[in-house]
Amino acid sequence: METVLFKGQPCHTCGTLPSVGETAPCFHLAGQDLSQIICTDYAGKRIVLNIFPSLDTEVCARSVRRFNEEATKMENVVVICVSMDLPFAMGRFCTVENIRNVVFGSAFRSPLFGQKYGVQLVDGPLAGLLTRAVIILDENRRVIFRDLVGEITEEPDYEAALKVLGQQ
Repeated sequence: METVLFKGQPCHTCGTLPSVGETAPCFHLAGQDLSQIICTDYAGKRIVLNIFPSLDTEVCARSVRRFNEEATKMENVVVICVSMDLPFAMGRFCTVENIRNVVFGSAFRSPLFGQKYGVQLVDGPLAGLLTRAVIILDENRRVIFRDLVGEITEEPDYEAALKVLGQQ
C-alpha cells in the first residue's frame, strides 16, 4: 500500500508500483474503439505508462499533451495514457485536443490493471480511480523508471522521465 495525497488529504493505493528492474505485469486495456490493448502489442518498444485519474481534470489533460509532444519524438517509444475514463471520452478528448501521438487505454474493464500496478485508489474522494504515476518499461517490459506522484493534483516529473528515455 502506498500513501498519496489528494488536496492534502491522505489516500491509499491497493498495492505498490513495480520496482525498477522488475518485469512489469502484462496489461489488458480497452482502446478508443473498444479493441483490446495488450502489453504484447508493443513488444520490442519502450512503453511510457502515463497513469492518471481522469482526462476531465486539467492536470491530467496537461500530462497527456506534454507526453504527446515530448516522448513520442523519441525513437522506439510508445506512450500509453491510462485512466478509468471510458474509451468514448478518450476519443472525444483526442479529437478536441488534436492528440495523435499517444495511445489511450481505459482500465474500465480491467480492474486488475490498477491492482497489479498498485495504482488503484482504495479510499479518499477518488476511491476506485487510478492515482497519478508514470512507469517506463524497456523493450523487455522491465521497469526502468517509476514516479508515483505524491500529490495527485500535481504533474509528474516529466524531465526525469524524459531523461531516462533519452538514456536508453
